[in-house]
Amino acid sequence: MPVLQTKPVAAAPLPVRPRTGRFLVLGVVFICAACGLVYELELVALASYLIGDSVTQASVVLSVMVFAMGIGSLLAKRLRCHAAFGFGLVEAALALVGGCSALVLYATFAWVGGARYVLVAFSLTIGVLIGAEIPLLMTLIQRMARRGESGDASGDVADLFAADYVGALAGGLAFPFLLLPLAGQLTGALVTGAVNTVAGGALVLLLFRRDLTPRSRWLLIVANAVVLALLATATVLVDDFERAARRSVYGAQVRIAVQTDVQEVVVTGSPRGPLGLFLDGRLRISGRDEYRYHEALVHPVMRGRHARVLILGGGDGLAAREVLRYPDVESLTMIELDPGVVRLARTDPALSALNRHAHRDPRLRVTNADAFTWLREEGPGEAPYDVVISDLPDPGITPSTKLYSQEFYGLASRVLAGGGRLVVHAGPLATRPRVYWTVDATLRAAGLRTRPYRAAGRLSGFTAGPDRASGAAAAPDDWGFVLAARGTPPELALAANAPRLRSLTPEALRAGERSAEGARVRGVPASTLVHPRYTG
Repeated sequence: MPVLQTKPVAAAPLPVRPRTGRFLVLGVVFICAACGLVYELELVALASYLIGDSVTQASVVLSVMVFAMGIGSLLAKRLRCHAAFGFGLVEAALALVGGCSALVLYATFAWVGGARYVLVAFSLTIGVLIGAEIPLLMTLIQRMARRGESGDASGDVADLFAADYVGALAGGLAFPFLLLPLAGQLTGALVTGAVNTVAGGALVLLLFRRDLTPRSRWLLIVANAVVLALLATATVLVDDFERAARRSVYGAQVRIAVQTDVQEVVVTGSPRGPLGLFLDGRLRISGRDEYRYHEALVHPVMRGRHARVLILGGGDGLAAREVLRYPDVESLTMIELDPGVVRLARTDPALSALNRHAHRDPRLRVTNADAFTWLREEGPGEAPYDVVISDLPDPGITPSTKLYSQEFYGLASRVLAGGGRLVVHAGPLATRPRVYWTVDATLRAAGLRTRPYRAAGRLSGFTAGPDRASGAAAAPDDWGFVLAARGTPPELALAANAPRLRSLTPEALRAGERSAEGARVRGVPASTLVHPRYTG
């Protein structure tokens, strides 16, 4: 790596010994690197939540930021003659831009409806500012060498980059394990910005103050004071801002909004209005039409023996409600990743009334675990199940991709009893036909015989989260399902002892099957863990 060369500059004496000054500079490098990585991760996490498709958002943020860091390094060459003043301004600007990035991104999403261009703009700006840090810090360290330490250019580079990389490690670990759980995304970014501006401003104003003119010194003091004041004000008002933004996204009737260890959970609705359950911004349950979805999901797969039933997902208890309507169900096992959703389904009066207090039924046993991991590690030790119901988020969502893979269905088929059936929620057929038929192809690749069908007539017309960001005017108007079994294709019909249903009839099932077959996309490959194919 080439060593940065700077013009000789008259070196004012340091207020501390050069060795101590070097240690302080490397300490600030560590802090600034940690803050910079927090900004990157915060943009990736928030963009994945607001826009969807975490792989794409991570690629956009990281690639744009790394490119911009190169531009920032080139631009910093013009500031090397005023390295202390330039570094102070860069850190103040980085603290303000990085600290407020989450607020601005969320505000754009909430009140404008799209955030992709804002995401790219922030990635570019933060990358330029981060890229300018190292050349300026390298110049400051080399000046200290001329103030009394023996110059070792290669050692300076090694020490500087070592502090930078270790700081990035600290920031990468602090973001998921400290900032997100304790402060959340918005406050966490603001706190990071405050730490950033204090570290950068203190280094320049205390250690290199004699390199500054009186005017530049006061300019840095004012700039850092303004940045700290803005960040502190935003921190005080962040809860009010979040409530206002949430009302803009979800409507005025937000009753519950909690961040669990897994996702953001929002419940909307009034005593007289229908309940809405949103998970990470996506409308998961609408009290107006959830019965159409859950009846179509559960009752076709219950034809045949159904003494032992397994639900993958479904922590809201609504699929369990339909299963437990069959008196000959002896046991129901639910594998739900998020204990917060289960807790809400048990305790929230509106949601527990909607699921008819399914979680109180002694036949239901809930295990909080990742469905893939549970099937792989615990499933083989379980007695086989007559029915497996996959009530999981849409396959087009990146975190759900492994739960719609050939490997996952292979694990699910291992827990099926002889003659057992599996049903999969495969996303909307009308708006994402290729995704739907990828699910069907993946099930067949896992050795299962399939019967695709759909349920139309969705009543809820509200869209939030990534769907809203993509410009969708309303939620998709249908649900797609695939019924599967080993050996012979399963029969698509209702059980002889099926309870009275509100929307699902044998005629509707046959019509749903014909409608699905009429929209078949042929030649779609299966999706695997190493080659996911749910792209649209």
